[in-house]
Amino acid sequence: MIPPAREPISQRQTQACPELPGSLETELEQLLESETLEQAQALRRDWQDFKQLHKRFFQRETLSVQWDRIFKPPQEAIQAYETLQARALPEDVSSLLNKLVVVKLNGGLGTSMGVQGPKGLMEVRDDNTFLDLTIQQIAHLNKTHSCDVPLVLMNSSLTEEDTQRSLQRYSHCPVKIHTFLQSRYPLVRKDTMLPLLHPAGWALSGHGDVYASLCRSGLAELFTAQGKEILFISNIDNLGAIVDLHILNHLLQEESSATGGRCDFLMEVTDRTRADVKGGTLIELDGKLQLLEIAQVPREHTDEFMSVSEFKIFNTNNLWVSLECVRRLDRQQALHMEIIASSQTLPSGQEVIRLETAAGSAIGSFARPRGVNVPRSRFLPVKTTSDLLLVKSNLYELRGGALEMSENREFKTVPLVKLGAPFTKVQDLRTRFENIPDLLDLDHLTVSGDVTFGKDVVLKGTVIIISNHGSSIAIPSGSILENRVVSGNLSVLDH
Repeated sequence: MIPPAREPISQRQTQACPELPGSLETELEQLLESETLEQAQALRRDWQDFKQLHKRFFQRETLSVQWDRIFKPPQEAIQAYETLQARALPEDVSSLLNKLVVVKLNGGLGTSMGVQGPKGLMEVRDDNTFLDLTIQQIAHLNKTHSCDVPLVLMNSSLTEEDTQRSLQRYSHCPVKIHTFLQSRYPLVRKDTMLPLLHPAGWALSGHGDVYASLCRSGLAELFTAQGKEILFISNIDNLGAIVDLHILNHLLQEESSATGGRCDFLMEVTDRTRADVKGGTLIELDGKLQLLEIAQVPREHTDEFMSVSEFKIFNTNNLWVSLECVRRLDRQQALHMEIIASSQTLPSGQEVIRLETAAGSAIGSFARPRGVNVPRSRFLPVKTTSDLLLVKSNLYELRGGALEMSENREFKTVPLVKLGAPFTKVQDLRTRFENIPDLLDLDHLTVSGDVTFGKDVVLKGTVIIISNHGSSIAIPSGSILENRVVSGNLSVLDH
């Protein structure tokens, strides 16, 4: 039995839904007088969306999801990637690609890794940023197949200005690049459950906003007029989320009477490891395919949710969605996504709740959703400096803007790397490694404490380096560490 969904914060509140007083509208209008006309219009629009979210937030309170209502999805709901791969591609793949739009979620900052500005503009490989690699990938597709795949960036108020400045370098690039802005919503006071109105404190809406904001921007209508049919949505920091012709071919060619027509929402999932235990998974709820996130799981069942043997797959957030269905559901206001409510404490000490939605949870709004179990290579996010070390290393080779595992690596699995607190920031990585070590034959690396690496270090098998508190370890240039444990206080001179 699959565990049931945990109610988000909204379902665990004991307060009744407060009516938003009409005076809030007057107060908001006064605050908007200091904004530009364009900004004020956008904030009014976001306010209207927020009011609906706030109402749903409390309505969910009475809808208790029972444990026994949640089941494993039927076998046919999650297809094996190999099945799609076995299907022959058409001779002219440009006919497929010309129906595709690539959408990248580009609203976040790189602050967790010590990087100022948009994460999409962080350098990740050979002086290329996430944005550079994305554009190179699509340019390579367009040139190779003589097609016209556009790139769309969902920016936020935090990333828009810097991203637009960076895009000026690509004015003559063979990729049509479009952008639109993610919404912002007020934070909700925990004590009164009323919103904090000052726009300076509004928070991003979550990437579930991608559908409504894309339609509102006019781009969805534009792409429909251009004959586009499929949106491929993914996080900009997932270097494995490249256009896959086999998935695209499956979506455009499938006409199965058994499923009632084409799949209209395809979520890429992949096999879970112990590093992915918090990732959302697919379940069946009330006969429909749904996404279950850890934030929805009751505390008493968290361990079971995080069990690799019980939950074998997780959501990569690579989503293939019917453009026509998105437009129809948006017009009908029928895109329903589970609200994610997270508690925060402001610098002033005020306790607030942030309301947001996730793009993957829209799966329950579509008539013919599916999952596809893809290779792990399609999930290569860079969330930490441990991830960054891997993608910068000789484990990968850069081809057409895409990272591919080196043919010189005997085993095609990704090593497990755990860098300690002194390596948290990107600048730490630069100062503690004179250059990136050779990781071709690495299985597992753990580094803890004050450790530095010289040039041309080779790491093989399982390597554990632990510097005791108050001590330091300097790995000399040219060292070859294979299945070694290094601990204590060590400083070896080059010779």
